[in-house]
Amino acid sequence: MFRPCIDLRNGRVTQIVGGTLTDSGDGVKTNFVSERAAGWFANLYRQDGLTGGHVIQLGPGNETAAREALAAWPGGLQIGGGITADNAMEWLDAGASQVIVTSWVFRDGSLDWDRLRTLHGLVGRERLVLDLSCRVRDGEYFVVTDRWQKFTDLRVERATLERLAEWCVEFLVHAVDVEGLCRGIDSELVKRLAEGSPLPCTYAGGAKSLEDLQEVDRLSRGRIDLTIGSALDLFGGTGVRYADCVAFNRERGQGKP
Repeated sequence: MFRPCIDLRNGRVTQIVGGTLTDSGDGVKTNFVSERAAGWFANLYRQDGLTGGHVIQLGPGNETAAREALAAWPGGLQIGGGITADNAMEWLDAGASQVIVTSWVFRDGSLDWDRLRTLHGLVGRERLVLDLSCRVRDGEYFVVTDRWQKFTDLRVERATLERLAEWCVEFLVHAVDVEGLCRGIDSELVKRLAEGSPLPCTYAGGAKSLEDLQEVDRLSRGRIDLTIGSALDLFGGTGVRYADCVAFNRERGQGKP
C-alpha cells in the first residue's frame, strides 16, 4: 500500500535529502518547499481515504503546522519528530492516531528500555509506532538517531523486530542513505523487513516511480507499505503521480471510490 506523508521543516511542508539533515540545519539539501499549508495535504488524504500516513517534524518550529494537519484529518495521521513521554499524550489529544518515536528512547547509542517502558505504559501499544530508520555500516543496517546523524548499536534484523513487536503497533523505517535521492528503493532492506517484521511496517526512501510501489508490494508479498516523497507530483516531483498511488490503493481495497 501507499502511505502518504507530510514532512515539516520551519513550519512548511518540504522534502529534503535525509542524509543532509543536521542539528544546526546547515547544509540541508532541500528538494521541495510547498506554498500550500500542511492542512491542505491532510485534507486531501482525508478526502481520498488514505490512512496510516505520518506527519514528521524535522526540527523545531513545526508545532503549529503539525497541529493543523492533525486537526484536518483527526485519527488519520501519525505524528513523529521530538516525541517524548512529556508531550506524547498532547499529540494524541490533538488528533494523532499514533505517536512515532526514535531518538527519545535511545541514550548513549543504545535502546533505553526504561524509557520505552515508560512511553508504552503512558500511551499503550496500539498508539505507539517505533521509528527504526537506519543507515548501512559494514554491510549491516543500524538504527540512527538525532536527525539521522548518530549511529546506535541496534541492528535492523529479525531478532530486533521480533523483540520490539510487543512494545508497539507498527514500525516506520526510512532508508536514510537513499532518502530524498529518487534513485530507487533499497530492495535489500525491504526484503529484510518483509522477512523479519511480525508487525505492519512502512518503508520510506528512494522511491522514484510507480514501479517502485509495485516492487515493494511484490518483494514483500503485500506486507510492507511504501511512502513516496520527493518523486511525487504533490511535492514537485515528476516520477510518480499521486492519483496513480491512490488508484493503486483502491485496487487493493483502501481509500474512497
